[in-house]
Amino acid sequence: MKGQRHDRVDSEYKKEISSVISNALKNKEPELRGIISVTGADVSPDFKTAKVFVSVLGKNKDEENRTFQIIAENAGFIRHELSLVMRTRTVPQLTFVRDGSMEYGSKMDALFSDLHKND
Repeated sequence: MKGQRHDRVDSEYKKEISSVISNALKNKEPELRGIISVTGADVSPDFKTAKVFVSVLGKNKDEENRTFQIIAENAGFIRHELSLVMRTRTVPQLTFVRDGSMEYGSKMDALFSDLHKND
């Protein structure tokens, strides 16, 4: 069971990872395209590993897949950048997981707008 401190740590990692991706990683990898959103971070209780949930919206599926692949390949770089800003003893090993919630939300919005057009 997670406590309040652990929730704050998750939130802080989510915020900092998002910042690293939008600044340092975009400067390093010009192929990074689309809207990238870090939707969550789940740091293990021993702070050794973390699952980072990322949602990508792009022009097409190939662009989305390539962007996610670049993020996953640069996990070490992101971890290094986190070590410069986080005040923790260790920075967890990052595992990136694709989160389809933004895509699902867009699909649902389109369906609802179609329903309203038909009324």
